[in-house]
Amino acid sequence: MDASGLQPSSQGWRIRYSGIKRSVVDGPYAEAKELIAGYTIIEAKSREQALEWAKRFPNPFPNQQESEIEVRPIKGLEELGDSEAFQRFRDLGVGAQK
Repeated sequence: MDASGLQPSSQGWRIRYSGIKRSVVDGPYAEAKELIAGYTIIEAKSREQALEWAKRFPNPFPNQQESEIEVRPIKGLEELGDSEAFQRFRDLGVGAQK
């Protein structure tokens, strides 16, 4: 179980696939209306290292002309503020640093 959030899109980027070509588009983005269909968590020491990993990802929809993935840093439970709900997660050890 995890109770992390995502950093704002201004902290992320998108990898845009067009055939076998890839391009990087930095955030922020307008409000997204698309459904998030899945996610992958990578552990990286820097934005640059995460970007290099993300560029290696295969096109998630290889049969489509164009597609993209969005990459954002995770906001840890300690960054989400104080509330009764978040305290219950903390009490359960969710989001605890390793």
